[in-house]
Amino acid sequence: MSPPIESETEPEVRSPGWKRSLVMSGLALLGTAAAAAATAVVAAGWPARRRAVPAPKGPALQEAGSLAPRFPEISVPQMFRRTVQRLGENTAHLIQDDGKWRPLSYRDLATRVRDFGLGLRHFGVQKDDIVALLSENRSEWAIADLALLGIGAVNVPIYPTLPASQVRYLLEDSGAKVLIVSTPRQLRNVREAAQGLPALQQMLVMDPPEAPPEGVVSFAEVERRGAETPDADAAWAEANAAVGPHDLASIIYTSGTTGNPKGVMLTHYNFTSNAQSVAPLIEIRPDDVFLSFLPLSHVFARIADHYFPLLVGAAVAYSEGVFTLAREMAEVQPTMMALVPRVYESIQSRTLDAANKLPPARRRVFHWALEVGWRRAAAELAGHPVGPVLQTAHALADRLVLAQIRQRTGGRVRYFISGGAPLPVATACFFYSIGLTVLEGYGLTETSPVICVNPPDRPKIGTVGPPIPGVQVRIAEDGEILSRGPHIMQGYYHLPEETQAAIDEDGWFHTGDIGVLDADGYLRITDRKKDLIILANGKNVAPQLIESRLRTSPYIQEAVLFGDRQPVVVALIAPAFDAVQQWAKEHGVKATTNEELAADPAVHRLIKTQMDAISAELADFERVRRFALLPKEFTLEAGELTPTMKVKRRVVMERYGNLIHSLYGGASESGP
Repeated sequence: MSPPIESETEPEVRSPGWKRSLVMSGLALLGTAAAAAATAVVAAGWPARRRAVPAPKGPALQEAGSLAPRFPEISVPQMFRRTVQRLGENTAHLIQDDGKWRPLSYRDLATRVRDFGLGLRHFGVQKDDIVALLSENRSEWAIADLALLGIGAVNVPIYPTLPASQVRYLLEDSGAKVLIVSTPRQLRNVREAAQGLPALQQMLVMDPPEAPPEGVVSFAEVERRGAETPDADAAWAEANAAVGPHDLASIIYTSGTTGNPKGVMLTHYNFTSNAQSVAPLIEIRPDDVFLSFLPLSHVFARIADHYFPLLVGAAVAYSEGVFTLAREMAEVQPTMMALVPRVYESIQSRTLDAANKLPPARRRVFHWALEVGWRRAAAELAGHPVGPVLQTAHALADRLVLAQIRQRTGGRVRYFISGGAPLPVATACFFYSIGLTVLEGYGLTETSPVICVNPPDRPKIGTVGPPIPGVQVRIAEDGEILSRGPHIMQGYYHLPEETQAAIDEDGWFHTGDIGVLDADGYLRITDRKKDLIILANGKNVAPQLIESRLRTSPYIQEAVLFGDRQPVVVALIAPAFDAVQQWAKEHGVKATTNEELAADPAVHRLIKTQMDAISAELADFERVRRFALLPKEFTLEAGELTPTMKVKRRVVMERYGNLIHSLYGGASESGP
């Protein structure tokens, strides 16, 4: 374990901010002729000054949005039936099969959903029964969800990456009657953990093993039994008709950065109102193609990659994971993708790493092209005209560099959607510079999930946009963000006191986030209410924004700040060891293992320099004064990250409590 390092901020260092990241970025190598052409343009002396996006004018608002828009109160089965009736021949799913993408039409999807739903009834699943669904993203996940909701059952989605002990907790807490799993491996993982649960009666498996255990039924067998139902279409229509828009559709367990997860109860209308509000707002069309990458167990992916396309009749292709994503983007050529900020940051970081390895002439090409890309993006975001000189420069920059970068995403992406955590401004600027629009939004599991989103025609970087139609947002006296509308959950499953604490008597849901509304009604998130650090001198420090800034360093994978009731802010730093190892080789540092690197004084100086530069624009009391380097990165498997890659602050505090306390020098007994 590395010793704590005194890290007094050096006031003369000025933060390079996102600008240095931008001009150091790149994805592809250019040919000699292209490099020479762009280098000549650079030599001609294009203006280097960026035009900043102006801050909004006028007083901040305390409330924004309206409950006025009323969307049809429909269930998910009703929404699905309407799309099938209108656009039955449209492609619903693109499924990987022996290296090819096989289309499944909405009409054929409807048949499979009907058969699986009626088959579930054959195996004893009735309206209001609770069924757990543990699977990676795939067509069968969507089929199972629509089938469950079609007969009025309640879907409890479970992350396929959770350890068996946590799966057991969710099964036991929800009282699931049936568990659907994806693969033989998943089946093996959960069978032992599920032993002795009194409510669990049946297990189904999508890909059955050669010799299925006794009592385990295959997905195909359930479909076959459903297809044999007499007058299946009439039976299915009758089952759908019995499902109301305000019936419970799903219990989604919050991943939880503290404590045990709570079951969030969401109705059909929670989902359909959210879809009907957001899909038109971000201009989703029937000819759009989504690439579903984030786990559908998460409410953000479920609405964005499942119910949004379902509402309008768009297509969804299912990714097999991070190792195949680049190939899948090239093959599918998606027009829409929903990702969390960690993925966008990873793309930017890998781009920066590639640029660092380019020859000087080619780096200058990227410097110039991304400079021009940002100047054009900044002008457009500010509502300023793009003059002919900049237009000409941008056309050349796009042809030589920017279009090649975009091609890595398939070349057809109209919008990226970001949610689940704050998107760093530097990362948003990077994507806008290369001509890719990232629409950042905001919401929680308890809000189905979208509260706000940036509209495509007037986005504001650094905000999460205004409230969506039919939703209100209010800023409480203590800065907490409140929201009200048809997107608010029924409550927490079997937790009436927690429900009452979260939703007040006027229907306002208390998010636990701190934020401000600008004069145009755009919301900016500043921190989590419970995560605020109150120093011994009474100063308030918002750790998430500072942590987000520190992660912009290519050498910092994660930073976690502490200091509540202490004199100064301290941090645990998980280095980005791949980048640190490369730096060590280039600078003659003999340390090679992660443990050696974390303890090496030269690496400490590197991280300190990075932190000092990034923190130069912070207030003095906000700067990290002491830090320790951890000998490993945070991982999901170690329980330090949630499935959406957020740090579990409580787990980290418990695991490294002694180290954190040592950073304060033992000066206070009130430290963690």
